[in-house]
Amino acid sequence: MKKLVFRIPATALLAAGLIAICVTPVAWVAPGLQALYVLPLGYAYWVVRNRTTVTEESLVARGLFGSTEVKWDELKSIRLVQKGWLKAVKSDDTEVTLPAVRLMHLPALSLVSGGRVPDPTVKEEAAADEVAEEAAEEVVESEK
Repeated sequence: MKKLVFRIPATALLAAGLIAICVTPVAWVAPGLQALYVLPLGYAYWVVRNRTTVTEESLVARGLFGSTEVKWDELKSIRLVQKGWLKAVKSDDTEVTLPAVRLMHLPALSLVSGGRVPDPTVKEEAAADEVAEEAAEEVVESEK
């Protein structure tokens, strides 16, 4: 069974450590300010928790407080977002954000989904092949 997991890179956890270091001088100024350490812990939890799992049967978008499963037959389309995560549009027009899945991941998504999600790079390659074949045919005809 094919399975693909899209995650936020683990290097993002370095930012949580940096935030903790930056908060430390302020956190010890007065009693109770140690609660500021919740910020880097919350961010680290967000990084570890958010992911999208794609299998041959469904998409599972796991967010901060829950997860949503979208079966392939419930999927109407994938909404492309230029600077952000892609969104799965269900048949009832509700959208599910797919954490960590970007436009560049469409070929991998197409492969795991068994072609249910179209791969835009294949169409470009096929069109380029057709143009090359037509050019070759014109060259052959002009030589005759």
